[in-house]
Formats: sequence, structure tokens, C-alpha cells
Amino acid sequence: MARMKLIMLAMVFFVSSDIMAQMQSIVQEGEVGISLGGAHYFGDLNPKLRLNRPKVAAGVFVRKQYGSYVAVRLSGHFAQLGYSDVYNGYNSFMHSRNLSFNTNIWEFTMQGDFNFFKFVPGDPYHRYSPYITFGAGIFNYNPYTYYQGQKVYLRPLGTEGQGSAIYPNRKPYGTMAVCFPIGVGFKYSLNRQVNLGFEVVYRFTTTDYIDDVSTTYAGAAAFPPLPNGQPSLAGILQDRSYVYGTPIGTAGRQRGYSNQNDSYVMAEFMVSVNLTSYKCPTAKK
Repeated sequence: MARMKLIMLAMVFFVSSDIMAQMQSIVQEGEVGISLGGAHYFGDLNPKLRLNRPKVAAGVFVRKQYGSYVAVRLSGHFAQLGYSDVYNGYNSFMHSRNLSFNTNIWEFTMQGDFNFFKFVPGDPYHRYSPYITFGAGIFNYNPYTYYQGQKVYLRPLGTEGQGSAIYPNRKPYGTMAVCFPIGVGFKYSLNRQVNLGFEVVYRFTTTDYIDDVSTTYAGAAAFPPLPNGQPSLAGILQDRSYVYGTPIGTAGRQRGYSNQNDSYVMAEFMVSVNLTSYKCPTAKK
């Protein structure tokens, strides 16, 4: 009877050792996942970084793992940004300026992720970790507003005199810019296959025209009237303060804050599936 127990214990030991060896032979190569959350704009229409007008953000990503602490991530995002001087009642100038915009953002970034703790999916002792992330990317934007119920893209209008003979040094801005994401996150492994996460990532950018506002008013002379004598659409939309009375948009008067570029932030929940490979166990002698 004692011999039988010893044989059973030995069998359990060898089977358990074999299972552990197989588990240790499964190597996490990376992750493929999706993200969903909110985005918010900061800039000339929102200089105090108020978080009162969030809009939707969604993305996909592929993360390549290099050990248990470092990963490189490629991400693609769609987000909506927008703001209006209607929400700037605390500042009389900004409120009377009466500008507004919306834009869709299409973004592609490459980031490095650095875990604070050892992260091994499925391991009960190493299944979660906070992390920091930073990198660089490019994004597309094209601000628009609404006038008399119609959607109007602002870039072709040159609302600050871009492209006009009066301001030859003000060139039309592009629809592509560079961003530099930096943020923090937390990820948790449900099991060997699936991870959950949450992160907040701020984007510095190389443009001050996400909102179509940057420098000074061009003035009425930069926007000649139409042949029928009616004001041009560009002339109307460059200074919308007329809604509150006497227009404030005289040539040279401050319209935006050109010494600081626009930026935006995304806060997202993430779900990912692990990509694994099998590493043959080292032969024991």
C-alpha cells in the first residue's frame, strides 16, 4: 500500500513537472487589440485645459513584446475634437469672439511601453502592471464649423488672411501634422489569452491650427465682398462676434495664441489578445 502511494506521488510529480515545462515554453510575443474611450481638445478656444466637451475616440493596435518589461506599439486612432467660445463665459473677450470648430482626427503612432512590474499573462504573481508610454506619430485634421445649418470647412477660406495679398507671409496650413504622445496606463491579464487595460495619453503637436485659430484678425480688407456686394463667406466666418453687436475683429487684434500649439488627449479602455509562440524546452541531462 505504501509502495502504491509512492508510485502515485511520483506520477503526479512528473506530470506536474511536464505541464509546468510546457507552460514555461509558451512565450508571449505580443498583443493585438482595440481601444475605445474619449478625446478632448486643448488650444486657442480652450486655453485653460477644461475637460467639459469630450468626444469619441477609438483605435486598434499591435504591441510587440521584448521581455516582461518593454514593448513597442503601433497604433491607429480615429477621434473627434471640437470646442466653442460659447463655453468661455468666464472670459468676456473669448465669449464675444464667438468662434467654434469641429474636426475628425486620423492618427498613426509608434510608441514604447515600459512596465513598472514584471508582466507575464496568466501568471498569478505577475498578471498586472502600471506602465508609461511615449512616442511619435502623424495625424490628419480638417477643421470645420456650421453656418446657417451648413457644414463649412475652414482651411480653404483662409480665415486669418492665409493666401491673401495683404498677408503674403501667412501661408495656408496643411492637414497633416506630427504628434508626440506621452501618458500612463494600467494593464491586467485575465488569462493567458486576454488582457484588459486603461490609459490616458496626452498628445503634443506641431500645429496651432487644429481649431483654425492662431494669430491675429486679418481685418475686413483681406476679404473683399462678392460681385453682388454681399460679404464673402470667409469674411463672415473670420469674425463672428457680430452676433453680440459691434464686431471686434479689427486688423491686427489678437484672435488666438500663436506662441502655443494645440494639443489633445485620449482616455481609453483597451482589450487585447496575446500572440504566443512555443519554445522547445531545453533537454535535461
